[in-house]
Amino acid sequence: MKRLNRTKKTWGRSQRQARQSRPKGSGLRRSAPKKRWQRRAWYAGYTAGRRALRRGGRLSPRAFEHWLATTGLQGLRLNSWLPELAESFRRGCARGSKGRLGTGPLPSVKARVSAVVLARNHAATITSMLQQLKQLPLHELIVVLDGSEDNSFSAARAVEGVIIIHLPEQAGLDTARALGARASTGDYVLFLNGDLPVPAPQLYRFLAAADRGVEVALNDITSQLPPFAEQTETVRCQAFLNRMLGRDDLGANALTVLPHALSRRAMDVIGYANLTVPPKALALAIQRGLRIEAVHAVDAAGRTGSGFSGQEDPGQIIGDHIEALTEVMEEQGSRLHWGQVSRQELALRRNGI
Repeated sequence: MKRLNRTKKTWGRSQRQARQSRPKGSGLRRSAPKKRWQRRAWYAGYTAGRRALRRGGRLSPRAFEHWLATTGLQGLRLNSWLPELAESFRRGCARGSKGRLGTGPLPSVKARVSAVVLARNHAATITSMLQQLKQLPLHELIVVLDGSEDNSFSAARAVEGVIIIHLPEQAGLDTARALGARASTGDYVLFLNGDLPVPAPQLYRFLAAADRGVEVALNDITSQLPPFAEQTETVRCQAFLNRMLGRDDLGANALTVLPHALSRRAMDVIGYANLTVPPKALALAIQRGLRIEAVHAVDAAGRTGSGFSGQEDPGQIIGDHIEALTEVMEEQGSRLHWGQVSRQELALRRNGI
């Protein structure tokens, strides 16, 4: 009983420290069931860390996965809670092992997943990005250096098992993404930018989407958007394109925002050359009936070259969206799926009246 009380006190201290380190306004009130499962994950990590420390060995790389298998959590609940459960398990393990052990990789997925990191003068952040990716159950890890002039090549090469594609001159991040997609061999490809390290549990949601049959997994930027009057041309064009193609549910989410993931079938259907024009690629994915979802929100908006595709010319952004609409109109007709809807009826639909 005394040991249990000590463990509860340790959990309480860990939670207080986590709240103190969390930025103001960043947390939402958690549901009671979710918080109970976080506590259980912490206890499990704490126990695993103590046991491994007593034995003087290393923690099993599948310790977290083995614990998940005993919980019975499945489907949507597991996918939505996984980042928090993984973080609680990691904190418990760190406390139980006195900071001497790690938690190992996250649970495996059925699909072979490749990660493609796009980097241009990201030597200061790419190591952190790759360290997070090494915690994921990846089939391969590819870095595409797009005309880097700093030490990005040396930083990437220092990480074991990384495949490097070096472009001596800048080709553009969209072109670099298409080259990385073509060079990859996985059934599913996760695309990221080297200047935005994202915690592995958050990235895992894009991998878990593969097992759910999602063919285009988008970064959900909906909660990060300002009011319409303050939105950029990029955001407005993205929302307009999705609306015209009958996917209001996607809002302004698009392939111009990293990270995102595509299945091999999706890339084959879209065409690798079309990946160089993200709005066109998404339009073709919608037109071909691929399963598209905004699976998780990663804070990427507002960061130059990280949240969006690296296009800085508003004219080019608008032009890409016009090209996307033109491509679809050539196959479906100028009215797309709207038929002979009048302007008045269109306005009523738009305003949700």
